[in-house]
Amino acid sequence: MARFLVDIPEEDINRLDSIARAEGKSRAAVLREAVAEYLAAESKQGFERYFGLWERYGSTVDGLDYERKLRGEWPEVGAFDPPHKKNDAA
Repeated sequence: MARFLVDIPEEDINRLDSIARAEGKSRAAVLREAVAEYLAAESKQGFERYFGLWERYGSTVDGLDYERKLRGEWPEVGAFDPPHKKNDAA
């Protein structure tokens, strides 16, 4: 576990200490929990930010249909063999 120095307003420290006393925890334990909760919420927000993005902007395209259309444009496997493979076959 790493240690770091951080400047926190006195009012926030007082509130943090009150929470720690009420929960019977150290200030550090309360801060670790707060950071863990913040990071969990942040990663969830990232997912929610992009999930359903097309629909939010009025698109009626189904994502899977779009993906299949794009993949349908790809050449068949082996259609473009490298030149050295063609020479090896002879």
